[in-house]
Amino acid sequence: MRNLLLSGVGALLLASAAGQAAAADLGTYQPAPYKAPPAFNPVYNWTGFYLGVNGGGAWGQSTWDTVGSFDISGGLIGGTAGFNWQVGQWVLGLEGDLDAANISGNSITPVCPIGCKTTDSWLGTARGRVGYAFDRFLPYVTGGAAFGNIKAATPLFLGQSATDAGWTVGAGLEFAVINNWTLKAEYLYVDLGKFNSGFNCSLLATDNVSSHMNIGRAGLNYRF
Repeated sequence: MRNLLLSGVGALLLASAAGQAAAADLGTYQPAPYKAPPAFNPVYNWTGFYLGVNGGGAWGQSTWDTVGSFDISGGLIGGTAGFNWQVGQWVLGLEGDLDAANISGNSITPVCPIGCKTTDSWLGTARGRVGYAFDRFLPYVTGGAAFGNIKAATPLFLGQSATDAGWTVGAGLEFAVINNWTLKAEYLYVDLGKFNSGFNCSLLATDNVSSHMNIGRAGLNYRF
C-alpha cells in the first residue's frame, strides 16, 4: 500500500512539472498593439463670407440705330465679395463684383464714314447664386443685375456716356483648393440695355446705343 501511495505522489509531481514547463514554453501573453483609427476628413462646408479677385475677357455686340450692330471685345479685372449658406448639399449665395474694363469696338459705314465707337470702362454685377456641392466642388448657376459705364463717340461730335443698368445670367464651377482658398471659372451673359446719344453722336435727335456681351473669367476667393 505504501508503495502504491508513493507511486501516485510521484506521478502527480511529474505531471505538475510537465505543466509548468509547457506554460514556460508558451511565454507571456502580449496583447496586439493598439492602432488609432484613420483620421476623419470632414465634408467641406461652403458657409461664410468671402472676398476675392477676378479677371477675364468679354466679347459681344453694340447696336446703334444709325449704323446697326458691330463687334466689341476686351478685358476686365476687379474684386468680388459674397456670402454662401449651405443647407445639406445645396449652397445658396449672394455675390457682387466691380471690375475695371476696356471693352470697345467701332464701325465704319456709309452712315458713319469716320467711325462710330462704343466703349465700356467698368462693369459691376449683383447676383444670386444656387449651387449643389460635391464636397470641394461647387457647380452653380447665377443671375441678377448688371451695371456699366457705356460711352458712344463719333469724331467731330461731343459723344455721350451713361451708366446703364441691365441684367445678367450665367453659370460656373468653384473648387476649394486648400483651407479657405477657392478657385472658380465663370461664364456670364450681360445685357446693359440702351441709351439715347442723339445729336451728341449723329445728326439725328434719336440714336439709341445698346450693348450685350459674353464674359468668361476666373477668380480666386478667400472664405472667412
